[in-house]
Amino acid sequence: MPDMEKQPFDFMGLRKIASALSIVLVVASIALLGVRGLNLGMDFTGGTSVELEYAEAPSLDGIRNTLTEAGYEQFAVQNFGADTTVLIRMAEAGNDELALEVAGVLTADGADLELVSSEFVGSQVGEELKEDSGLGLLIALAVVLIYVGMRFQFKFGIASVIPLAHDVIIVLGVFALFQWTFDLTVLAALLAVIGYSLNDTIVVADRIRENFRKMRVGEAWDIINQSIHETITRTINTSGTTLVVLLALYFLGGEAINNFALALIIGVVVGTYSSIYVSANMLMVMGVTREDLMVPAKEGSGEEEEEQ
Repeated sequence: MPDMEKQPFDFMGLRKIASALSIVLVVASIALLGVRGLNLGMDFTGGTSVELEYAEAPSLDGIRNTLTEAGYEQFAVQNFGADTTVLIRMAEAGNDELALEVAGVLTADGADLELVSSEFVGSQVGEELKEDSGLGLLIALAVVLIYVGMRFQFKFGIASVIPLAHDVIIVLGVFALFQWTFDLTVLAALLAVIGYSLNDTIVVADRIRENFRKMRVGEAWDIINQSIHETITRTINTSGTTLVVLLALYFLGGEAINNFALALIIGVVVGTYSSIYVSANMLMVMGVTREDLMVPAKEGSGEEEEEQ
């Protein structure tokens, strides 16, 4: 059986500081959500979408400037499938008249375009989306609790769900702080954050369980610390490569996915931290022991082991 190794860095020695930091971030995020709220996009509040087909690929910034000068305030401009196809989403409630008005404003600016379609999304649909999205997040957390509880042990289930809720709340708090638009792409990013953070947490939890069973000496503090050291290189490499891709998406992907990439960048950073500290802290608070993770012995197995 492996002996406990002396580690150069005591992760668990900082667990009280990490706990205080997490509590401050979560409380601040909840306060921001209550005071400022989320800047909900048109997916949730309703509005009008106008699809235009240009003869040549237009400048999206130019379209935004033209609409701003014309007096429009809340809108989003993005390519839709091709460089020459533009989708304009506006917070204003309207119909074909609004679409024709927008097309007229852009045509007057010298653009050669054709109005393809316009669609109005009512506030009732937005309310349903808000309810369904919240329910989806809760179901995802519940499924994680059940899965990890069955796969490992109930204490590990709690120690996996708390970090996921921690990550989601902090991401929402940052969006509330800066009033970045929260739309369906950001909701998708939150679900991806749950999956990413869970994967990271499971890797650490699996090593903790393995070491609890193999190491015959050492307290829970030492075994969890050892497990984090054994997985930290993998965690940093995974997070680092993921962040490289997300930063490329943010800087090169265009406005349409900026908030999606932002949510994932924040989620990956916070998720990496929580898989190390929040999850391990929860196990320490709940008093996980070697007995919690030992495989029940089969009848007759003790005698066989003694003979061997």
